[in-house]
Amino acid sequence: MNNIHNLEENNSILNQFMLEIRDIHVHNDKLRFRKNIERIGEIMSYEISKTLQYKTVDVQTPLGIKAVSVPDEQIVLATILRAGLPFHQGFLDIFDGAENAFVSASRKYNKEHSAFTIEVEYLSSPSIEGKTLIVIDPMLATGGSMDLAYKTLLKKGTPAKIHVACVIASQKGIEAVCGIFPKEITNIWAAAIDPYLNDKAYIVPGLGDAGDLAYGEKL
Repeated sequence: MNNIHNLEENNSILNQFMLEIRDIHVHNDKLRFRKNIERIGEIMSYEISKTLQYKTVDVQTPLGIKAVSVPDEQIVLATILRAGLPFHQGFLDIFDGAENAFVSASRKYNKEHSAFTIEVEYLSSPSIEGKTLIVIDPMLATGGSMDLAYKTLLKKGTPAKIHVACVIASQKGIEAVCGIFPKEITNIWAAAIDPYLNDKAYIVPGLGDAGDLAYGEKL
């Protein structure tokens, strides 16, 4: 089974940011919403950093030499547009030397808004061959977007390790990812795991549409 990390299970300041992004009384403040998503990305990056391989390097200080352990993995941050951008920035704030990839995988609803398909329209990515791939998407609902994004990214190579990072996941989404990604090299990270989806495949209690809350409604 994939290694699943649910960060809300441990008390930390993360829960304050999670409260605010869920709160309907805060949702009219888009700047605050984006900043809190970014903060969650920073905290999750720190947790992921504990699982990386490290090497020791010597640094020259004004008074001597100090041996320091630093990460020894090539990281590619791969974000699903558009809702993933603030979350991506949080990861990039911490893994500032990482390479970056972007995939547009989004729902396309019918006229009645009663059903949807998921389409990939864009990919910009370096090689991911033999690297550590962190796939970033704030809302893991059905797992459909994550599935298509991952298959699209594989056109750029086969990663050595994979971390799937989301702010809120549904239990169904977690189960879907466990069936999509290679179990022996994949870790799944969520700031919270919610129990179910509604009839429109939105996470409940969730927070609504993360992309609309960050950037405004789309046509």
